[in-house]
Amino acid sequence: MKIPTICRYCGGKIIKSTTRALYPKGSEPIYLCVNCNAYVGCYPDGSPMGKVANTVLRLKRQETHRIFDRFWREQGWTRSAAYRWLAQNLHLKEHETHIGMMEMDECEQVIRLCRKYGKHKKEAA
Repeated sequence: MKIPTICRYCGGKIIKSTTRALYPKGSEPIYLCVNCNAYVGCYPDGSPMGKVANTVLRLKRQETHRIFDRFWREQGWTRSAAYRWLAQNLHLKEHETHIGMMEMDECEQVIRLCRKYGKHKKEAA
């Protein structure tokens, strides 16, 4: 994935930083917008973990991860098998199927799928 340089929300400059810029005890590497604080985490090699996100989208992605991770574990699947299943159901290529790359509508799709096919439908609803 390409390293972001311009914020997709405000057009501001994106710099490599750490979460310390946002939280006193933070130390994880991120790409951060200097204007609006939208950011994306990055891997040790410097590549971004997904697309830059504002607070609302980050919270939705966290919720999606929580629900999806619980879903595939309850199915007894491996993480790889779960993402393969998700890619098929979202009609995406496996290498494009990452929650960190998803927008709000895609996160909602994942949540709906997990609730539809999950073992604990009532709890997930």
